[in-house]
Amino acid sequence: MKLQPDKFDVQSITGYGPGWVGINTDKITHSVVVGSRGQRLDWNCARFEDLTPEHFAQLAELGAELVIFGSGNRIRFPQPAWLKPLMAQRVGVETMDTQAACRTYNILAQEGRNVVAALLLEAQA
Repeated sequence: MKLQPDKFDVQSITGYGPGWVGINTDKITHSVVVGSRGQRLDWNCARFEDLTPEHFAQLAELGAELVIFGSGNRIRFPQPAWLKPLMAQRVGVETMDTQAACRTYNILAQEGRNVVAALLLEAQA
């Protein structure tokens, strides 16, 4: 699916499909963290089962007010203990499937919110 915003002044997700997302003009095929303040980091996990507390501790270091966790092809919730670093900094966390996370990130980023999307992109069989 291609997303066409009116005009973004922030880093945006311009499209997505099975196993990929478009960020501005780049096609990304691995899990990624993207932020409305220009952050873009590889997120070293190929499957939900690969996630560890360290993945969420990395997100806490980004200084966002909200983290949107795109959990892959379907909604799956991280273990509550993994979210402790985010909760300690009073960072909100929302979990949804990756496609919904892409759409939600764009809306919040365009509103000027300091938001980060952690997008799990699972390899397609």
